[in-house]
Amino acid sequence: MNLPIRLRQYVGMVTGAIFVLCVSNNIFAQDIKVPADAPVKIEADNLSYDNERDVYSAFGNVVITYGDGVLTAASVEFDRKNNLATAQGGAFLKMAQDSLAGDKIVVNVEDKTGVAYNAKAFYARNHFYVKGDKIEKTGDNSYRIEKPLATTCDGDNPDWQLAGSEMNVTVEGYGWLKNARLLTKGVPVVYTPLIAFPAKTKRQTGLLFPYLAYSKDKDGVDVEIPFFWAINPQMDATFYSRYIEKRGFKEGAEFRYFAGSKSFGTLYGDYMEDNKHVTETIGNTLIRDWQEMHRRWSFMANHQTNFDTQFYVRTDLRRVSDAWYFRDFNAHNYYLTHYAGSEEDPFRKIPFQGNESLRSLESSARVFKGWNNYNVMARVSSTDDFAVNNNDRTLQQYPEIVLTGIKQPLFSTPVYFEFAGHYDYFYRGEGAKGHYVDLSPTISLPFNISSYAKITPQLTVREIYWNREDNAADSENKSGSRTIYNAGLTVSSLLSRVFDVSILNWEKVRHEIKPEVLYSYTPGVRQDDIPDYLPKISSLLDPFTSYNINNTNVLTEQNALAWSLTNTVTARVKDKIGMGNYLELFRFKLFQVYDINEAKKEMAGSTGDRRPMSDIGMELDLKPHSYLSFAARNKYSPYSGWKEMNYDLGISDWRGDKLTFGYRYTRDSIQEINMDLKAVITERLSGQFVIRLDQFNSQTVENTVGLVYTEQCWGVGVAYTKTHDDERIMLKISLAGLGMLGI
Repeated sequence: MNLPIRLRQYVGMVTGAIFVLCVSNNIFAQDIKVPADAPVKIEADNLSYDNERDVYSAFGNVVITYGDGVLTAASVEFDRKNNLATAQGGAFLKMAQDSLAGDKIVVNVEDKTGVAYNAKAFYARNHFYVKGDKIEKTGDNSYRIEKPLATTCDGDNPDWQLAGSEMNVTVEGYGWLKNARLLTKGVPVVYTPLIAFPAKTKRQTGLLFPYLAYSKDKDGVDVEIPFFWAINPQMDATFYSRYIEKRGFKEGAEFRYFAGSKSFGTLYGDYMEDNKHVTETIGNTLIRDWQEMHRRWSFMANHQTNFDTQFYVRTDLRRVSDAWYFRDFNAHNYYLTHYAGSEEDPFRKIPFQGNESLRSLESSARVFKGWNNYNVMARVSSTDDFAVNNNDRTLQQYPEIVLTGIKQPLFSTPVYFEFAGHYDYFYRGEGAKGHYVDLSPTISLPFNISSYAKITPQLTVREIYWNREDNAADSENKSGSRTIYNAGLTVSSLLSRVFDVSILNWEKVRHEIKPEVLYSYTPGVRQDDIPDYLPKISSLLDPFTSYNINNTNVLTEQNALAWSLTNTVTARVKDKIGMGNYLELFRFKLFQVYDINEAKKEMAGSTGDRRPMSDIGMELDLKPHSYLSFAARNKYSPYSGWKEMNYDLGISDWRGDKLTFGYRYTRDSIQEINMDLKAVITERLSGQFVIRLDQFNSQTVENTVGLVYTEQCWGVGVAYTKTHDDERIMLKISLAGLGMLGI
């Protein structure tokens, strides 16, 4: 007989890795009316009740269902007098994705304790299996396991296991494993008499996996052991203790926090007394001679408070002790480890690669407030320029205030109005410094002359004022102002056509051509007494000029034409569920400036030729398939040939093979080749080859060759890296669920 009975009375529960059992005083009454929302159901071939012993018994294919838990066994007996429930005969408990199996499971439903014999548990959250002769729940959150075996490997013969004589665990606390052994295919390879480990489902205090390395020339033995401290749900800290054989001890600490629901931040700092003697030369020039101990340090402070979607305060402070910090610690440092290309993670906001290629480091603090049509930003910034011996001549902004009026209709007229205002205090230890104010309102009147062409005339009035505060300033050049007028005209068009196609999963393809011509005129501006800290300013809206404090001032007369031509191909793509989205397959843009004044310049008595044509800018983006992408950013001079070439190629396939190739060229400055290849050799084995060449300085930045082998629950990799000043061998061992150990 298969007789399901829905039970009404809740009489006991054991949480964690045991089970929940609910029974009714009237279990034997088959005709009892049970509420529809009763939480427990027992099904068995036979059900009985011993009134004298006050024991309920279920035999044969017993299935107990409650919530997300299901218990099956050959027999289940519940002793109401002693509050004991006993399941025997292949007892198996399934709770959501977790499970517990044992020959026998005994539960005290009153004090929520119990024991499972010859048991095996599976925890889906971290894909962890635990076996034991006896798994005992000794309290609400405490367990004891005799002869435990733990692994994240599937199968009856796992590749690795942690074994011991006894394990005691307190959930949200710590666990202790006695006579701990690491087994590989049943063979012990590591032994320790006692090991402690955190047993928390939340963030957990404890040691993190160490960094272990050996460097032939730069560092020698390099060991870092991080310790994580979960202070409370809103705060945590990580302490980094590092020993570098050829340098000394380096101590670092990271502190992360949430301050309420709107504020968060990260603080980090490290310090060491570097004992390594270093002598560096370039050619016959000595650039560094360290024969004594040097104090090395770095710090980072990132904080952000979001008052609302258009009002926030943010600081990004980053400083290092010297220009050689990232060069000396380029193999491993906090900034490399926490680099992020985006800001999706609020605690991972290092936007630069902290290695030998880093040429400068900027710190800033800002407050931003926006409204519907206006926004204001106040900022202070400081730049450490690693490319110069003396940073005193590098311009800093203490502070910068920018007021922007977004382009908008002027009252109810067809005229549009926009506004930009700047205030800066430019500071440096050596050279001109002082105040700078720039106010520039702009009006424009866009209108269509046909269905294919649009004309936009515009007029900008720029008021500039400065006041110097350096010692070289006198009464004649201490302050000054300029009024600059700029008249511009833009003519643009947009031509497009849609094609019905049947290629891959493309439905339609749209080809768009956008030609654009810009004219800009600025009358001559008096150049005397203009300080060299004024920003580079352009009246012409072209892609070659920008608001950059490190460029030379150019308040010159302007009479120029600029043109651009953009081709774009976009496909409408149907995904697997039939929804449509758009993919930009191809984008190619050309642009150039023609200087009319340069073309009309008198050449009598002067050397050189007229060069009215600017560099031709080229932008190319190609992504015809998810496995292929190509991008180029180039500049070509009509008079001297290529000035800049930058190429990025990405190729991959369905197996996981991936090739990225990059080429960087700037005439008389940079010529680099970067290639990273991952090749899938077999289902489990893959190879890696990395090459970074600095052809301008005729040196190899990095050569890396490596192999990685992965299984379901572990992986091992070996890599050899050679740089222009070091050699390094790294062995990486990864055990799923335990992390990665790098040697």
